[in-house]
Amino acid sequence: MPDKFIDIINFIKKLYKNSEKIPLHEPCFIGNEKKYLCDCIDSTFVSYIGKYVTLFEEAIKKFTGTKYAVAVSSGTVALHIALIVAGVKPGDEILTQPLTFVATANAISHAGAVPFFIDCERSTLGMSPEKLRDFLKKEVELRRDGYSYNIRTGARIFACVPVHVFGHPVRIDDILKLCEPYNIIVIEDAAESLGSYYKEKHTGTFGKVGILSFNGNKIVTTGGGGMIITDDENVAYKARHLTTTAKVPHKWEFIHDEIGYNYRMPNVNAAIGVAQMEKITEFLENKRETAKKYEEFCKEHEILFVSEPEGARSNYWLNAIILKDREERDAFLEYSNS
Repeated sequence: MPDKFIDIINFIKKLYKNSEKIPLHEPCFIGNEKKYLCDCIDSTFVSYIGKYVTLFEEAIKKFTGTKYAVAVSSGTVALHIALIVAGVKPGDEILTQPLTFVATANAISHAGAVPFFIDCERSTLGMSPEKLRDFLKKEVELRRDGYSYNIRTGARIFACVPVHVFGHPVRIDDILKLCEPYNIIVIEDAAESLGSYYKEKHTGTFGKVGILSFNGNKIVTTGGGGMIITDDENVAYKARHLTTTAKVPHKWEFIHDEIGYNYRMPNVNAAIGVAQMEKITEFLENKRETAKKYEEFCKEHEILFVSEPEGARSNYWLNAIILKDREERDAFLEYSNS
């Protein structure tokens, strides 16, 4: 077994001395989570009607600088609804990237669309603007109806979903510039990047709409949950309407004006999120301190560490290294999981 593997494992074990088995990302509850949960239960408002849902949405709006935020039950459904309210139709092709969690492709498929993968770049781990440019130039045509189509498949290309992998921002400004002349809407999958910034602007706030995740392994968790963020009032209204079963407000009648979804975030989950957001600065500082230790170790041992891209500030949600090839990667994974 290579000494490099042993050195990596020993280093990680020193960082987490009290853990026999080190989890991918362990949630941290050091604030008012229990207090707010008890308050929520005492109020009896444990479903999606309750003050903590509103408080959590306000906290996310303030932190990210977005105008509107709609809390939902997961990051996957956040992306599903974001696609629908943006105007995606069944049969559309959605440009996205192969290096992401399956939820990205799942949400596209749930919307009845087809994921079309554009390759990633080493510097950000996200969608490569150069590969996107080549594809658009060679394989896409803008037709008289104002939409772009894949020349080979004939499908309409309606949206582009870049992903900020592990919290590292993609070159989102370049992607936006490339998509604009083709009338391709950009929807950001910022599920992993709460607390990450590109050119001093929070991820998820560049495109028409963005989404965040608060799964149990994210930097801020609600147990399970997501958020749709946008500066577009119509998008926010439509998203809130659809995720609340498309119910038209009325004192007693149940009128639903279209097919909706029961996707809203429960108040109990939001209560945890409010407490977590009170500690987000501390969480982010801890992440960057840990990443610095990894970076210093990797530099000393000539291991390629994934650092924040130029012009970006990453939340370093998950630290990653790059090994020389698939064979070495698989050997390390086998050793580290034995």
